[in-house]
Amino acid sequence: MRKYILIVLILLSFSLSSQNFTRKDSLRGNLTPIRTCYDVTFYDLFIIIDIPEKSIERSYNEIHFEAITDFNHFQIDMANNMDVMLIEFEEGKLEFNREFDAVYVYFPRTIKKGEQAKIKVWYGGYPKEAVNPPWDGGFSWEKDENKKDWIGVSCQGLGASTWWPCKDHQSDEPDSMRITCSAKYPNKIIANGNLRKDTAIWSDYLNCWLNQSEWFVSYPINNYNVSINIGDYVHFSDVYVSGDDSLDLSYYVLSYNEEKAKEHFQQVKPMMQCFENYFGKYPFWNDGYALVETPYLGMEHQSAIAYGNDYLPGYHGSRNFIAGLDFDYIIVHESGHEWWGNSITTNDIADMWVQEGFCTYSEVLYVECMHGYESMLKYVNNQKSRIRNDKPIIGPYHVNKEGSGDMYQKSSLMLHTLRTLIEDDKLWFEMLKGIAKEFQYQTIDGQHILDYINKKSGKDFSVFFDQYLKNKDLPEFQYKLIKQGRDVTLMYRWEAIANFDMPILVNAGKNNFWIYPNSDWKEKSLGKMDVDDFSAVKDLFLIDIKKIK
Repeated sequence: MRKYILIVLILLSFSLSSQNFTRKDSLRGNLTPIRTCYDVTFYDLFIIIDIPEKSIERSYNEIHFEAITDFNHFQIDMANNMDVMLIEFEEGKLEFNREFDAVYVYFPRTIKKGEQAKIKVWYGGYPKEAVNPPWDGGFSWEKDENKKDWIGVSCQGLGASTWWPCKDHQSDEPDSMRITCSAKYPNKIIANGNLRKDTAIWSDYLNCWLNQSEWFVSYPINNYNVSINIGDYVHFSDVYVSGDDSLDLSYYVLSYNEEKAKEHFQQVKPMMQCFENYFGKYPFWNDGYALVETPYLGMEHQSAIAYGNDYLPGYHGSRNFIAGLDFDYIIVHESGHEWWGNSITTNDIADMWVQEGFCTYSEVLYVECMHGYESMLKYVNNQKSRIRNDKPIIGPYHVNKEGSGDMYQKSSLMLHTLRTLIEDDKLWFEMLKGIAKEFQYQTIDGQHILDYINKKSGKDFSVFFDQYLKNKDLPEFQYKLIKQGRDVTLMYRWEAIANFDMPILVNAGKNNFWIYPNSDWKEKSLGKMDVDDFSAVKDLFLIDIKKIK
C-alpha cells in the first residue's frame, strides 16, 4: 500500500470563513482515528447491475486491509440511500451502524497493529442518477442512437461510496483492485485495468442471461477513478512504441462509431510522445491505456478514460476554447490526468489544484510540443479569460471541499509564470519530470510539491505560492511614468500580500529587462524615450497591471 502522511486530526465540525460545514462533511473529509487505524491494500468489487430497475443487486466489496494501530472498530463509507445488508469477517457477521454516509464496523476482537485482514460488505440499492455528469455525477442510464443500453458512472467529488462501499478518502488507495461486473447479455462491460475474462451466466434472480466481466487493476487507484461502462461496444487496438517497450492502446466505442474513432484517435500516439517527453513514461504501462466512449463529456478514469466529445476538435466542437487549434481537448486533458491526478493524487481535495492545475498546464505543453512556442503563448494566455478570482484555489481541509474552479486555468498560468521566473527551461522541465517521478503512485499534500520546487530551484517561492493559491486576488503591478523633458522615470510597486516581491519583465521600447518591485514605491530612470513605448510583459506572467495617472 502506498504510504501517505497523516494530516492533523480535527474532531469537530468546521466553520471556515463564511462557509458552514456539517457533521456529514466532516465524516467524509476528516481523517479520524477510526479511518487512519487501517490501510486498504486491495479491493475485490463484485457488482450486478439491473439495468431496467437502474439498481445494484446482491453485490459486495471485499476490503483487504492492514492495521496501522490496534483497533476494534473502524469506519467505511456507503451512501445512506444504499443498503448495507451484511458484513462478513472470519466466518461470522459483524455488527455495524450508520451515521449519514459513514458505516461504523465493530469487530469481535482487537485487530492488532500490522495484522492483515479483510471484510466482505454485501450491499445493493438505487445509486444516485447523474444530473449533469461528470460535474454532478452518479450513474448515467442512457440509450445510444440504436436505442441500446448505454451506461456510465462518474463520481469525482460526489464520492465512490455513492455506488460501492469503500474507505472513501483520497489519502488511501489500494495497491491493486479487481472489478467484476455483471449486466444483461449481450452488453459489453468495460472497467479499469486489464480484462481477464468474459463469461455468459444465467441469473435466476434477474431471470436473464448476464455478461460477467472481470477486470484487474495492477497499480494503486483512487476511488473516484474506479468506473464501469456498459453498452454496445466494439474494441479496436493500437500500440505506442517507446524505446524497447510497447504500450497497448485500447479503444471501446459504440459500434456505429468505429470507423470515425479509428481516424479521430490517431492523435493519441503523438500526444503520448509529448507527455512522455515532459513527464516521463506513461505510469500505468502494464494496465495499458484506453479511451471508452461515454454518454457524458469525459473523466480521467485510470487506464479507461471516459470520452464523450463526439469526435470533434476543441471542446464539443468549440475551437475558441483552444485558441483555434484543432486537437480534441477531452483526449488531451483527461489523458494528462494519468500523470496528474491518477499517478499523483492529493490527500485532500482541498489541494485539487495539484491535479487540475498541472493537468491543465499539460495542455499548454502539448501545444508547445505540437505547434511551437508562439502557439503555446497564445494558448496559455487564452486561459486567462476563464479565471474568476472568486475565492482561493486551495479549499478548506478535512471537509471534502475543493477550492475555486480557478484551480484549472489560474494554477496553469501560475506554473507558466513560475517557468518565466525560473529562467532556465532545462531546469524547469527537469523539475516537472522529477515531480512526476518523485511522487509516482503516491498520495501527497500540495505542500510536498511546493517544497520540491523550492528545493530543486534553489529559490524560496513560498510567498509567490501564497499569493496565487491562498489569496483570491491577482498581484497588481502598479506604475507611473514621470517625464521631465525627454527623460522618463518609472515609479513602480506591487499591490499584493505582505512580502510579495516577484520580479517581472518590462520593456521600454528596446529589449525586455527585469525590475524588482515590492510593496514600496521604487523608481528607475528609463532615459530618453516616449512614455507610450513602456509596457509590462503580459504574456509571460499572470498579473493585473494598473497605470497610475
